[in-house]
Amino acid sequence: MRVFPGTRCRPTYPKIFAFSSNDIKVGSNIEVDGAPWRVIEFLHVKPGKGAAYVRTTLRNHVTGNTVEKTFRAGSKIEEADIFKETKQYTYKDGSQFVFMDLNTYEEFRLNESDVGDKTKWMKEGMDCNLLFWKGKVIDFELPITVKLTVVDVDPGVKGDTAQGGSKPATLETGAVVNVPLFVERGQEILVDSRTGQYMSRA
Repeated sequence: MRVFPGTRCRPTYPKIFAFSSNDIKVGSNIEVDGAPWRVIEFLHVKPGKGAAYVRTTLRNHVTGNTVEKTFRAGSKIEEADIFKETKQYTYKDGSQFVFMDLNTYEEFRLNESDVGDKTKWMKEGMDCNLLFWKGKVIDFELPITVKLTVVDVDPGVKGDTAQGGSKPATLETGAVVNVPLFVERGQEILVDSRTGQYMSRA
């Protein structure tokens, strides 16, 4: 993942305790084979015979790849020193998405390939969290709830209620979501960016 300009630094402090496989939980950031990974799932296993271990599903912050990996119980694991900073998505410049620090006006650019499917929920002026590791942007997070305008949808029928079925609606970003029959063109709705599901009218 490329970012322009490239680096971000913060002071480092000695760790108060050692991180081991016993400390793994969903959301933990660990470093494996020189790359940063996020724990998606984990399971502590204590077989009748043999040593206990921790089975994990990991997602690579840089590539997005998902792998399964097993760690011996109590084995030392390197934490990935990842931190977040809120930046505003300001505009798209060709194939790059430009984020700005509103305090320093410093710009950070991510390529289309880095952003992936998240583009369908991105709106100019939206605050996002950029994730930094070793001075570089490795990933970013959208707000969980995004507010977007419906630009195309079949008109509702008189008497439609919140209980009666759904219909596809096209949003200002090009995303298509299923909405209740009473939602009309021009209305703003709230969508869960993690699932792409309609939540409510804004």
